[in-house]
Amino acid sequence: MASVDKNDKSEILLESGTNEIEIMEFTIAGNLYGINVAKVNEIILSVHVKAMPHTHPAVEGIIKPRDTVITVINLPRYLGHDGELGEKDLFIITNFNKMTIAFRVHSVLGISRISWTDIQKPDKTISGSGESVATGIAQCNNQLVTILDFERIIAEIAPETSIQVDEIDQLGERERKEHPILVAEDSALLSKLIRDALLKAGYNNLRMFSNGLDLWEYATKLKKANNVEGNMSLVITDIEMPQMDGHRLTKLIKSDPQLKQTPVVIFSSLITEEMRAKGRELGADEQLSKPEIGHLVAVIDELLKDG
Repeated sequence: MASVDKNDKSEILLESGTNEIEIMEFTIAGNLYGINVAKVNEIILSVHVKAMPHTHPAVEGIIKPRDTVITVINLPRYLGHDGELGEKDLFIITNFNKMTIAFRVHSVLGISRISWTDIQKPDKTISGSGESVATGIAQCNNQLVTILDFERIIAEIAPETSIQVDEIDQLGERERKEHPILVAEDSALLSKLIRDALLKAGYNNLRMFSNGLDLWEYATKLKKANNVEGNMSLVITDIEMPQMDGHRLTKLIKSDPQLKQTPVVIFSSLITEEMRAKGRELGADEQLSKPEIGHLVAVIDELLKDG
């Protein structure tokens, strides 16, 4: 059994706003892929999987290491390969969105540390009319690595685990509000769901950005034009984004004399205790785990109630 060294992981987690990421590289059918180390609990040798009826084709079934039932996703099968089980396969045990999931892969190569500025979003020639399953393309050790969008994979396999816009109905009758809210979210799917939910909750004045850098450049323009007040009441940001991550964005906003009073809410699949400590250090006003969209709206209401 192999595992991720928690001490090694904590090094990057405790650094503030460096705009860096550690990528664990793995292979499937000879192709090189990556996952954010912050999502990884451990790596184990593949074991027997108990099949479950009426599941998505990519769901192999369940395992129960250490008395914990974990769903196993056959990642080769999901990505269009035959999904045949190999004796040397590994399971990457992940934790995000408050879920623990095992992903079958063929091998794990190691960990590389790079800047988010070195990660490019795939263009539409790759993703076509839909959204690519790749959240970014990175260069690690002179090789191109496809960083997979694991949230999107799980959302496709089990849509009920993603953001549910219907949660807003439980908040009752709501008035329309014109507070300008800026949202940084690189996933087109999640960006649409967040936008739909906030509009349904009565927040009409939304500006969406596909990464932290785009939002920061917009905020900088507002600052230079002395137009921050009335155009930037609150910021919602994901953590994992190409070009500039949410932690770096939070640090820049909270370190700026003209912007630091703007509430920043980190809304991410990676809200662990370690990440929460880092967010507090950077000055985030609130940190919420996806997919709790109803909780997000309640937090926005509280932060803007005197505005």
